[in-house]
Amino acid sequence: MEKRRYSLGVSNSTVTASLPFLFVLCLYCASVQCQESSKVTPPSPSTPTQSKNGLKRILVSIFLGVLTGLIGAVVFAFVVRFLVRYMKRTPILKGPVIFSPKITPKSLQSALENENQLLGSSSNGKYYRTALDNGLTIAVKRFEPFEIGSPERQSKSIKRRIQQELEMLASLRHRNLMSLRAYVREPDRFSLVYDYVPTGSLEDAMNRVRENELQLGWEVRLRIAVGVIKGLRYLHFECAPQILHYNLKPRNVILDAEFEPRLADFGLAKLTPNLDRATSGYSAPECFQDCRYSDKSDVFSFGMILGVLLTGRDPTDPFFGETASGGSLGRWLRHLQQAGEAREALDKSLLGEEVEEDEMLMAVRIAVVCQSEMPADRPSSDELVPMLSQLHSF
Repeated sequence: MEKRRYSLGVSNSTVTASLPFLFVLCLYCASVQCQESSKVTPPSPSTPTQSKNGLKRILVSIFLGVLTGLIGAVVFAFVVRFLVRYMKRTPILKGPVIFSPKITPKSLQSALENENQLLGSSSNGKYYRTALDNGLTIAVKRFEPFEIGSPERQSKSIKRRIQQELEMLASLRHRNLMSLRAYVREPDRFSLVYDYVPTGSLEDAMNRVRENELQLGWEVRLRIAVGVIKGLRYLHFECAPQILHYNLKPRNVILDAEFEPRLADFGLAKLTPNLDRATSGYSAPECFQDCRYSDKSDVFSFGMILGVLLTGRDPTDPFFGETASGGSLGRWLRHLQQAGEAREALDKSLLGEEVEEDEMLMAVRIAVVCQSEMPADRPSSDELVPMLSQLHSF
């Protein structure tokens, strides 16, 4: 959809450059006025007092002319600057905003009005599955950034900021990211449109593994880990400004038919001021302590995901609530790794090949360092990509 942008064609530099010209023009007008006034009255003998009074009147006229010109120039510059900012301000768009040629506004509106299949929910919205008139199946997230009754729901500036963020997120393209295909602004929420991936999330896959309904070998699990960290590296180091995920967990890692991961929900938590980011079992310690969040917080969450891939265990498993396990997946892995018993932590369905076990034990070390208590002790996502890729050939 073509976007209309308006600009006034007057820049701040142009206004600034015109100030000396206005100043000279005011001086010239004042002097001409004085000369004309002096020509009206025929010359007559004057006393020294009258000469002084005439000189004062001339100086006062010049001063008033200069002052009037300066005030006029400042007011003019202010008005121009305000108009430029107003014209460049992003308008609040109504109706569907489309970023994919496969989607039309009419078909999207019709699909959103139909009954949709609920896929899941999170703290800031619900996911649905629906189909367009052309047969394309899409995933729709009903994104609710505001609490009911909050003043932010009526703020146009906040809605405009969310719209700008969504347009920026829609411009991102990476094989390990879920691309935003369209969005629709509604009175109290946004409907975000993504590709529908029938395979489901990493959380779904690991639940099936625990129930012996799915077999995931080490090679596949390592491929998933490498894809996740490559997606994070793109957000952290290739996007300007840097984008933080804020909510990385297996539910937000979508797997395609080849088990290639795509990160979902990245950047959305930033648009939800009232979201409690410390509720996830994958959150870094600093999120609980002082609500600080950085790219190293995303790395901590990745370390948790890597730990899940290695052990097959869910971090909310009652096992981690016992004293012997240290109270968390990360502390348990650290204890076993320091005691030289890391092999005991590995998913029993992965054990067998000696070479693969060596790779997995190295991966345990990486997971442990990613879950360090202090953010400065964790590696960056840029450092993690080669560390994991070198474990196997990708």
